Amino acid sequence: MENKRRALGRGLEELFNSEPLNLAQVEEEIINNTPKDQIIELNIDELRSNPYQPRKNFDEESLKELASSIKEHGVFQPIIAKKSVKGYEIVAGERRVKASKLAGLTKIPAIVKDFSDEEMMEVALLENLQRENLSALEEAEAYNSLKKNLNLTQEELALKVGKSRSHVTNMLGLLNLPSEIKDEIVKGELSMGHARVLSKLEDKDQVIDLADKVINENLSVRKLEELTNSKEIFQRKKEIKPKVSKTNEFSYLENDLCEKLGTKVKIKNNKLEISFTNINDLTRLLEIMHLDK
Repeated sequence: MENKRRALGRGLEELFNSEPLNLAQVEEEIINNTPKDQIIELNIDELRSNPYQPRKNFDEESLKELASSIKEHGVFQPIIAKKSVKGYEIVAGERRVKASKLAGLTKIPAIVKDFSDEEMMEVALLENLQRENLSALEEAEAYNSLKKNLNLTQEELALKVGKSRSHVTNMLGLLNLPSEIKDEIVKGELSMGHARVLSKLEDKDQVIDLADKVINENLSVRKLEELTNSKEIFQRKKEIKPKVSKTNEFSYLENDLCEKLGTKVKIKNNKLEISFTNINDLTRLLEIMHLDK
């Protein structure tokens, strides 16, 4: 068993150092290298949230749908947990735990592993970034936590999460918005597109005034961009654009689209490929391209 554990540890270490890190691969590696007799049933009451879990709110309807599925089919994939001083900490699979509780279950299948705090944080954050519809601020907080705790540069962080550097920069910029604006984002009064435009402005009073204007006059992201690009003086933050190597004839276009859309863009074989992470990210892209209506 000890040899298997060491082999698994080496495999996970390689996965954690990969860029971008694919959470599905990490979980698949854990499950495939865990003998069935080591998948145990844990009391749900003994489980507590991963302290690095960025998601504070879970969609109730989505949880009810998952609970209904669990009632009918059971828990399809075991959660991953770590033994703590009292009970267990959920490393990955908190939605499954919450839905199982809604379904009336008292136990849930689990794989217990000795993760380091760094690995726990990375898995928890990436589970949400890659699988959940985080709010813009939750996504920004997740990026910030990864950046600080793993001591990453923005470029390294972008590679790790499989996003463009400009997208990561834009998201981190949301954390510098006034608290009043953050509250409006949480309430859904301001979209990610609006927040992105506002985060590029330096003057706090201007940002708050513009946010009020967006809400009161129901301004679209395009109208807000036009307003901030108008003759009226809006002091913008200095932006540092990353250097991009020119490897093909369309590199300059890929770079421009990457900066504009905040995601990976490839032009190859007469095809334009635009990457997105989840439905919120797709909505954000459609909004930027003015295809959301």
